[in-house]
Amino acid sequence: MRKLTHEEIVARQNEKKSSEKYPICVVLNNIRSLYNVGSIFRTADGAGIEKIWICGITGHPPKNQITKTALGAEETVDWEYLPNVVDALDQIKQQGYEIVFLEQISGSMPYEKYVPEKPVCLVLGNEINGITEQVLSFCDKAIEIDMEGLKNSLNVSVAFGVVVYHLRHCFKTMPFILNK
Repeated sequence: MRKLTHEEIVARQNEKKSSEKYPICVVLNNIRSLYNVGSIFRTADGAGIEKIWICGITGHPPKNQITKTALGAEETVDWEYLPNVVDALDQIKQQGYEIVFLEQISGSMPYEKYVPEKPVCLVLGNEINGITEQVLSFCDKAIEIDMEGLKNSLNVSVAFGVVVYHLRHCFKTMPFILNK
């Protein structure tokens, strides 16, 4: 084994590139940290998701802190800003997406047990307060990441990475999901 050069990695990525995206979008509702937003953009690009919906107080490009962590992904991932998260979720629901909250609420299940049956909209809430009560009525399913340590949650961008790659894996390995 040997470490690949940057040029080899870029060439390999260019060979794999396709315009096809996984039927996954994410709603960022009241995310405070622009660095978290940038990290989510970068992970969304890597995972091949369709779109990021930015809502509430969540900052959106162009912002230096987003660019610093996104490394250009804010230019490659489709995104839209809507001030009111209810408007975004209403549009997404009408497009046939299952609205899935990444939140510790009653009725939430471990993320690894969730298998999507149609396109998924993953909703992420504020780093401190999570999802607001006003959007609970949109929730079709809720998933959470089991925590073993003293802390009860992961950083929102890290949690997004864990879950979006699970969703991507589901769509990659079970393409029949969307053919039901």
